[in-house]
Amino acid sequence: MTILITFLAAYLLGSIPFGVLITRALGLGNLRDIGSGNIGATNVLRTGNKGAAFATLVLDGAKGGVAVLIARALLGEQAALVAGLGAFLGHLFPVWLKFQGGKGVATFLGVLLAVSFPAGLAACATWLVAALAFRYSSLSALIAAAAAPVWLLLFGRPDAIWLALLLGALVFARHHANIRRLMRGEEPKIGRSRT
Repeated sequence: MTILITFLAAYLLGSIPFGVLITRALGLGNLRDIGSGNIGATNVLRTGNKGAAFATLVLDGAKGGVAVLIARALLGEQAALVAGLGAFLGHLFPVWLKFQGGKGVATFLGVLLAVSFPAGLAACATWLVAALAFRYSSLSALIAAAAAPVWLLLFGRPDAIWLALLLGALVFARHHANIRRLMRGEEPKIGRSRT
């Protein structure tokens, strides 16, 4: 029962759609009607407001990390991993938006940073290197997600690999349209808008 309550509380935290709230508060319009319609930082950037995009990135990552840290402090490591899963699923399937959420990259990295800070930093660095090399945000996210279990293993958290594998699989699933565009050579590069 304690684990279930932890999962539900983390899910509700993860469900907070910061991108939607920030763009609405700043008068930038309905994020669902902008660009891809996604609620994450990449789509917020399409409003032209870099500050709003950065705030969305940080807050979407923070809600995953905070869920893990609170659960760990109160209930231990097993609950922390469950909380990470709950927060991530909350972002993907938020109750407040009829379960139509984001792709989860920032929340995934936030969870990873809280589970293992060195592994999380390595995953963030993986995203950055891939972004600089290929200029595709989606491809960078996929590479970082695929590398996360390896980083957890290398930095001494084999107990958390199941979480990284599950979250990574969901990241890939949520990027199915991006993967198809990448294969067709139609995915927009970083810095180019998509209507």
